[in-house]
Amino acid sequence: MSQPSNQVPARHPAVVRFHEVRGESLQLRVADWITKFAGSMRFVYIHAIGFSIWMIWAEQSPWPTLTLVVSLEAIFLSTFVMIGQNRQAEFQQMKADHDFNEQELELKTNTELTRAIHEMTKELHRRLLETPDPK
Repeated sequence: MSQPSNQVPARHPAVVRFHEVRGESLQLRVADWITKFAGSMRFVYIHAIGFSIWMIWAEQSPWPTLTLVVSLEAIFLSTFVMIGQNRQAEFQQMKADHDFNEQELELKTNTELTRAIHEMTKELHRRLLETPDPK
């Protein structure tokens, strides 16, 4: 059965909670935005154009300053990559914890149902196989 086009598909509760927590912190939202931007082709194009202009027209000897800028940028970008990895690990842990709890609850419910069915089956057998008293 397909969903109507105006209906938003259900999201995993851990995903909803993860986005709520991340949305509450300005610095996490900024880190997410930087990580998203740094992982885009727009970032690559801007750098390729900017560095080309710098190397060809802006400075007579751009290499020392360019090396410093690129090194500093690499330090910061690697930090944002680690932030992104930590964010992904946190999300995976939240999802795993939620799924574990839900599976444990389902296992408990199924065990209770199986025990109840077993007891009812035993009672039914007892009643069906019981010989009537001859009077």
